[in-house]
Amino acid sequence: MKYLSFALLFVLFSSCWPKSISFQDVSMPEEWKTFSIKTLELTAANAPISYAPNLTEKIKDGIQNNSKLLLNKNTGSGEVYIEGNVSNYTVAPIAIQPGDNAAKNRLTISVNFTIFISKPKEDKMTLTSTRFSDYDSSSDLASIESQLLDDINKQIVQDVINKLFSNW
Repeated sequence: MKYLSFALLFVLFSSCWPKSISFQDVSMPEEWKTFSIKTLELTAANAPISYAPNLTEKIKDGIQNNSKLLLNKNTGSGEVYIEGNVSNYTVAPIAIQPGDNAAKNRLTISVNFTIFISKPKEDKMTLTSTRFSDYDSSSDLASIESQLLDDINKQIVQDVINKLFSNW
């Protein structure tokens, strides 16, 4: 009787167990094969001149590494087309201490995106991604800026990927 109960419980629970779990495939329409992205415009006054093209490359890599979409080198072509601009790049003090000294500073970057979809039906999505990274005010921004930008860029790329693949 004990073995029969165990067998019944085993069959009951094993029938509810998921057959497969996958985190590799993102949800997107089958019609999507390629994407293109126009080099982002730089409208933020304080941003390094190379920031927009570098972020554009990071987005290309992020989409290619996280989906089956292929990059179409003809800008404006493909089932997915992305354009946008870096609208804000600021450093501001945070965590003010006595004597009006900041213990930390915050680098904040905002990027506006417009995503055009041509298939399976025409659509247009917009996204504003604002991300930041904090650092000690005793640190020289020039010496740590590349690490801060890497951290912020990863978050912005993830925002674009999430927006692109979450609407389907």
